[in-house]
Amino acid sequence: MSYPLQKSDDEWQAVLSKEQFRVIREKGTEAPFTGKYDKHMPDTGVYTCAACDAPLYKASHKFKSGCGWPAYFDNIPGAVTRHTDSTLGMSRTEIVCSNCGGHLGHVFKGEGYKTPTDERHCVNSVSMKFSPEDKVVDKTDSKV
Repeated sequence: MSYPLQKSDDEWQAVLSKEQFRVIREKGTEAPFTGKYDKHMPDTGVYTCAACDAPLYKASHKFKSGCGWPAYFDNIPGAVTRHTDSTLGMSRTEIVCSNCGGHLGHVFKGEGYKTPTDERHCVNSVSMKFSPEDKVVDKTDSKV
């Protein structure tokens, strides 16, 4: 699949840390309970893609799941693309940034969390940045 922002591996390596490149571009996973946003629970703000700064999740989407990675019940409309991931001998739903295709993590449904969507977007902290500003413009130029 093609994404609006295209860069070569060399270009990505020039702007991402070694760990960010491993997770975001090579579909790696950070160890559970080690990411800086796992226990980060602000009331307002926006989480953006660490690779391209595209807005992904509002702080109000975040919830405590206890899984060891930041968890969100929904994303900013159009910000995340889902793909079937058949690695590890199972079928999961991978989530990537819709702007650059950077790997974020996986989404799980039907786990029984008391959230509006009954989904858990399990996202690597290294794949994101946080901005305390809540005013982010989405692709349709309306405030989210």
